[in-house]
Amino acid sequence: MSLVIRFAELDDLNGLTEVMYEYIVGFYKNPRPATEKLHQLIQTLLEKQEGVQFVALQDGKIVGFATLYFTFSTMKAAKYTVMNDLFVIEQLRETEVESQLFLECHKYTKEHQFTHMTWITAADNKRAQQFFDKMGAIQGDWVNYSMR
Repeated sequence: MSLVIRFAELDDLNGLTEVMYEYIVGFYKNPRPATEKLHQLIQTLLEKQEGVQFVALQDGKIVGFATLYFTFSTMKAAKYTVMNDLFVIEQLRETEVESQLFLECHKYTKEHQFTHMTWITAADNKRAQQFFDKMGAIQGDWVNYSMR
């Protein structure tokens, strides 16, 4: 089986959309966003101005994706990346696919001179927390909040 991790491309639109719906609706149980909105998001990321998206392909089929958004740190007076998404289809979790997607995000962050990469995961997602620990990540001191 061949594994390729690369930037998402326009030709990936349908396969990436399918995997993103598996992530949004299947994994996180969120409502299905309109296809047009999802395609607009993918198109924005293809431009690589506000963020980037990577895909994992196994034998030519998209089996995962990761999304980095770019933002600023006032305290560091510099830009950093937010790994907003890291998703691999269920049967490939805890494999090199997951690790390679994560490492590609970290590599991109370092090569493009962002100060650091940050992300959050659900408090009950113990599997993801174990994965991040294994990858050498350090849990932060900040408490995460949000409003809707």
